[in-house]
Formats: sequence, structure tokens, C-alpha cells
Amino acid sequence: MESFFALHSLSTSSLSLSTRASLVRRRSKPILRSPPSISRNNPLASHSLRSPILFASNPVTSFSPLPNNKTHFPIQASQSPQSQTSLTPPPPPPPPQGAKIVPFIISIAIGLVVRFLVPKPVEVTPQAWQLLSIFLSTIAGLVLSPLPVGAWAFLGLTTSVVSGTLTFPAAFSAFTNEVIWLIVISFFFARGFVKTGLGDRIATYFVKWLGKSTLGLSYGLTISEALIAPAMPSTTARAGGVFLPIIKSLSLSAGSKPGDASKSKLGSYLVMSQFQSAGNSSALFLTAAAQNLLCLKLAEELGVIISSPWVSWFKAASLPALVSLLATPLVLYKLYPPETKDTPDAPAMATKKLESMGPVTKNECIMVGTMLLAVTLWVCGEALGIASVVAAMIGLSILLSLGVLDWDDCLSEKSAWDTLAWFAVLVGMAGQLTNLGIVSWMSNCVAKILQSYSLSWPAAFGFLQAAYFCIHYLFASQTGHVGALYSAFLAMNLAAGVPGILAALALAYNTNLFGALTHYSSGQAAVYYGAGYVDLPDVFKVGFIMALVNAVIWTLVGLFWWKFLGLY
Repeated sequence: MESFFALHSLSTSSLSLSTRASLVRRRSKPILRSPPSISRNNPLASHSLRSPILFASNPVTSFSPLPNNKTHFPIQASQSPQSQTSLTPPPPPPPPQGAKIVPFIISIAIGLVVRFLVPKPVEVTPQAWQLLSIFLSTIAGLVLSPLPVGAWAFLGLTTSVVSGTLTFPAAFSAFTNEVIWLIVISFFFARGFVKTGLGDRIATYFVKWLGKSTLGLSYGLTISEALIAPAMPSTTARAGGVFLPIIKSLSLSAGSKPGDASKSKLGSYLVMSQFQSAGNSSALFLTAAAQNLLCLKLAEELGVIISSPWVSWFKAASLPALVSLLATPLVLYKLYPPETKDTPDAPAMATKKLESMGPVTKNECIMVGTMLLAVTLWVCGEALGIASVVAAMIGLSILLSLGVLDWDDCLSEKSAWDTLAWFAVLVGMAGQLTNLGIVSWMSNCVAKILQSYSLSWPAAFGFLQAAYFCIHYLFASQTGHVGALYSAFLAMNLAAGVPGILAALALAYNTNLFGALTHYSSGQAAVYYGAGYVDLPDVFKVGFIMALVNAVIWTLVGLFWWKFLGLY
């Protein structure tokens, strides 16, 4: 015991000596960055103490004043270069490669359970049941994301070929589908809008014309998105590439900063209004969102064919979508009001920005002319014998020939090629499921259930539409939702006696409207929420209330309008 106390005393003395020596060396030859001097007469002293660099960096260099006005410096055991090097935090580990294990196992397990544990119905062939199990695993992977969407879809396609479920030509038959290539080319059009700056210019003009008040500013942004939407089929691209930068610039100039109490001055309202309006802009035009074209293609696989699709889509959506677009900024102005009601500086800022952009360029004029030609051909194409995809091909050829876009622009548009891959896989599998009788079997099952409840088709229509909408709380992707449930819900509507075109279009419109339910419900939701101007509880609360507002408008106005158009 005495030896223990002796050793303890010796070690304590040694530590004290080394500490003093270290302090002497530190005062005589400071190696670390010296903190700023603190003096009652130094006006920068308090500012230096509050410097985020000092407190956020290496804690060894931080310091704090003691009650006796002396500055305390932390003591290091050694000042050698090796010691300083050891204080540097190690680099972060590399991100894991390959598939995420848990989502991968769950996605595969779903297909295996269906294939080997769920009894196969007598009406279904073994080939059809096996394809259904592969399809369900593919859909589960699109929701759980063990791999990127395109990669996971390719794995599902490979499995269907390797297992002998589909032949190679049947598996890849959808890669020549016209609708899919129309979507791909539309992505290239969107790139032209961003590259030329035309989308930014259009939005800035509306800010200049309508931006004297906060409400007018919101209407200007909403109307400009509705005009850009038919030529820009990605709501996410419109949000991140055009409108969010404009909203942030206007908000910061008004002293409304993200992540700060000042965000409610202007930024919160503008972000929420644009976010909630985007779904109606996407529902207004067939080419305003990629999932719209997927819906019509899946409907076609079930025998619901819409003639003149671009015109028919716009006619059916025009009145309810326009009413919702006009109502959304006003409803949110009362429900989620901004602190700043007037924005007299916004038109001047827009004017200044337009001056800095300079006159309209040749490429912007070509872009406008090309899009007017494409939209005209989409509207009149059936009478002229020109398919929608051919009209898009003509427009892209013009942009490439005149140098507005080059082939590198097309090659670097990863989202277009990714969409081509997974879109074709989903459409191809859905088509083969129809050919093998899976969809007809499901329709008959649902028809028997609905008949047992003696529901009229209007009642079944309302129930199925509401269920399709609310289920999106479980999805993080609009296109993933379509791929998983659109065909099934359309089949249920048809089995209940709902007119085919009415059911197909209503489900497709809902696919756009539920993109603003949550902060994860769509690509644009992540963009707008990530800006830091809206709080998460507000996203859920406002999303739910605006879903009810849209439901009332689209039900009352839509059913009246669709009756007038003869859809039922």
C-alpha cells in the first residue's frame, strides 16, 4: 500500500512538472494558432469570443475567460508535430457499396413468399404466377430502394429472363414503346429550358408584372409554372432549376432567411404556395410530368385507350385544375399567412435581373418556336397523322440542328436514360401480366367483393379514388406509386362498373395531386422542404388540408365538367 501511494505521488509530481513545462513552452513558442487577445478596451473581444470558427473547429484551440479576467488556455501534453497530426480527425469511411442488405432481403423475400408459400389460384398459370412474384419483388425494391431505381429494375428484368419466365424479346419489348421515348425526349426539352435560361426569364417576367404584393407574387410564380409545365415534364426540375432559386432570392432580399425566425416573413409562404400549386400544374398537361404518360400506357394495357391523348387530357383537366391553381395561393394566404404583405421591391429586382440577363437570345427564340411547334403538333397531330412521339422527335431534331442542344447535353441527361430503363421494365412486365391473365383474375376477384357490398359505381369510384390517394403516405415516389398500384386500382374501378376513361384519368390526376402530401411524397417535395423555409409539422398539416381542398374542387367541379364532356 505504501508503494502504491509513493507511485501515485511520483506520477502526480511528474504530471505537474510536465504540465508546467508544457505551459512555459506554449507561452514562449506557441505552435497552435494564438487566440485573439482579450481586453476591456478591445472592441472586437466579445465578437472574437463568439466566433463560430473558434467553437466549431478543433476544441484544443478554444478558450474562455475566467471570472478573474484571465484567459485560460487548454494544456497539451506535447507540442510535437506528431501530436498535432494525431488530433486531425480521421477521414470518414467510404460509403457502402452494392445493395442495402435489409431492403434487399425484404424485397427478395416478398417475391419468394408469393412464389412458394402463397397457394397459386387455379385460374392462373404457373408462368403468370412466377412473373407476378418477380413483379412484386421489383415493386418492393422500387419502394424500399436497395439499389437505384434503374439498377433494381434491371435486376428484375434479368431474373425474368434467367428464370425462363419471359423470353428475351418479350422482356425487352417495351424499350421500343412510343410513350417511353416521348418521356425521354421531353427530358431533353426541359434541359433546353434550363440551358437557354428561358424558364428563368418567363418566371422573372411574371414577378415583374404581378409582384407588388406577396399574394400577387405567388400568383405570378404559379401562372409561370403552369405555362412552362407542358414543355418541362419534371416537377422536380422546375422546382430546383427555376422556381426555388427565384423564391430564395426574393425572400433573402426581404430579410426572410431559411432556418431562422424571419423565414415566416415571406419565404415560408412562397415555398408552401409553390409546392402545393405544382401538383395542379402537373395535372393540367399530359406532358407536364413523366408519370402522366406512364398512367396512360398502363391504362392502354388494360384496354382503356384514349384518343387524342394530349387534347383529351387537357380538356378533362382544364377546369378543375385552373380552379385549384387560382384557389391555392389565396387559401394558403389565409391558412399560412406571410408576415410581409407587400413586396414593392420585387418588380424592381425582377427588372434588374432581366436587365442583367440582357435581351432575348437567339437560342431562347428557337426554344420558344420549337415548343410552340411541338405543342401544336401534339394538339393537331391526330388530324395530321403525326404521333406525339414523332412531334417530339421533330422538335428535338430542330434543337440539335440549330445548336440549342448538342448531343453531349442529351448524353449527360442521366434522368432521361434512367427513366427509359426502369420505365420500360415496369411497362413491359405490366403488359405481360395482362397477357398472361393476372389482371383479369384480379378484376374478377374485386368485382365479386364489390358486388357483395352492393355498391353503385359512383360509390365504388369515390371509395377507390380516396384509397388510392391516401395510400401515398406509404410511398416516397409518384412513379413508384403508379408502378405499384395504378393498374390494380384501375382494374378495380373497371370491375365495379366505373367508365374506363373516367377512372383512368381520375387516377392519373390524383397521382399528381398527392405529390404535396408530405416532405417525402415526391421529388419536388424534397426540394422545397430542403430549402429550410417550412417546418415539418406544417408540411403535414398544410398537405392534409390542401388535399381536402383539392378533393372538394376536383370532385365538385371535376364531376360536373366530366359529365359535360361526356366521360360518363
